[in-house]
Amino acid sequence: MHHAIPAHPVLGVIGRSGSGKTTLLEFVVKQLAARGLRVNLIKHSHHDLVIEPPQKDSARLRMAGAAEVLVASPYRFAIVHELRGAPEPTLAQQLARMGPADLTLVEGFKTDPIAKLEVFRPEVGQAPLYPHDEHVIAVASDAPAPADLRAGVVWLDLNQRETVLSWLLHRLEG
Repeated sequence: MHHAIPAHPVLGVIGRSGSGKTTLLEFVVKQLAARGLRVNLIKHSHHDLVIEPPQKDSARLRMAGAAEVLVASPYRFAIVHELRGAPEPTLAQQLARMGPADLTLVEGFKTDPIAKLEVFRPEVGQAPLYPHDEHVIAVASDAPAPADLRAGVVWLDLNQRETVLSWLLHRLEG
């Protein structure tokens, strides 16, 4: 399957629930934004998304049958697009909808063939994903690297978030 090369660097961030993905992402996004970099984020959920309270006019009109609703304010805007049974857009299609950025972080879409950083904490009690996913290029963990770590996988200390940030900045420069 051919995948178009995205117009901006994309990094998937994967990990089991409770591993600390959001906490790490919050730090990384804040630090990158503070350096003047534009960071986009795509978060995938398997659950329904509640974007606006159901009693709001825009939600009522969307539920009445509008295909797309754009809600706008002086502070932000959001486009709510009802799929109404259409297939869920692919990651490539979602990326095409986003504005340009120095980096787009993707949480979810963990089976997509994009470069990924896995957040892995053994205490969560679930097996890591990196041994079975050749697209994982780095692991941020609070455990030491295993002896049989696949060549080419960078092992980062999750408790030293600055090292994760440095790795990411170095990757963006490359």
